[in-house]
Amino acid sequence: MRRAGRHGRQAQEGSPMENCVGQELGTPEPAAAEGIPAPRPPRARPRLVFHTQLAHGSPTGRIEGFTNVKELYAKIAEVFSISPTEILFCTLNTHKVDMQKLLGGQIGLEDFIFAHVRGETKEVEVTKTEDALGLTITDNGAGYAFIKRIKEGSIINRIQTVCVGDSIEAINDQTIVGCRHYEVARMLRELPRAQPFTLRLVQPKKAFDMIGQRTRSSKSPGEGRVASGKETLRLRAQGPATLEEGPSPFEEEAARRVDDLLESYMGIRDSELASTMVAAAKESPSAAQLAHDLDSVLGEFAFPQEFVAEVWAAVCQPGGGRS
Repeated sequence: MRRAGRHGRQAQEGSPMENCVGQELGTPEPAAAEGIPAPRPPRARPRLVFHTQLAHGSPTGRIEGFTNVKELYAKIAEVFSISPTEILFCTLNTHKVDMQKLLGGQIGLEDFIFAHVRGETKEVEVTKTEDALGLTITDNGAGYAFIKRIKEGSIINRIQTVCVGDSIEAINDQTIVGCRHYEVARMLRELPRAQPFTLRLVQPKKAFDMIGQRTRSSKSPGEGRVASGKETLRLRAQGPATLEEGPSPFEEEAARRVDDLLESYMGIRDSELASTMVAAAKESPSAAQLAHDLDSVLGEFAFPQEFVAEVWAAVCQPGGGRS
């Protein structure tokens, strides 16, 4: 169950090509005829290999050849002989339930992937005495919504059995598997006050050193290190994955501000959605145009107008740091 240090594992098990961009050797370039330039050899596709473990403890596996989150889960499941539906979410470079290290749509080329799988199922009864429960919801991109944050002093915070990282499987026996995080947040907001309801939750399987963990974990020395390079693998819902430069400091800060607005207005956190909205805002000359652009591609979210205005101001107004 003990984990070797990340760099130690790579030194023992890795190869120079793994966790970096490597090119397969091609055939020798033919000699050029006199006066005729030699044809350029075709560019080899990069081979990207990532290390992975089950977060509660397992041998180290290696995966490659995925283009989206669902394919990633399938590759991990194949390595460890489990069903992809057993995987609740993944974290990068830490086995702990650390919501700051969630795997989203980008993976650094040296990131180590930890898969958190289904553990115990539990049911809790909640009485909604206030409009807000104090939950922030996110999802794994493959059908599971789970708790990313619990507000101090909130209704949910007073229920000790509910923890950050718990997947919400059902509300009042109505399954929500397959629902997006914003749909689950909307269902919870629309529940009537003073009427008890039941949440069926699935907690991530825990190793012995994680039992009793309540909320966000503190960082341990050496955990959560970022790769020295800025290049990342960008996963897409449609189309192949691509290698891209990492976001600039301005884009990272703007995405954090937009993610905070998502939580404040909609009760969700989604770093990839926030990054998408930042990119759209940078191309929009006004808040009205941004609202139109977002509605055309993200209309299912039903963003309030005042929310869109704040997003545009956070990214584009003087002081917002538009580049």
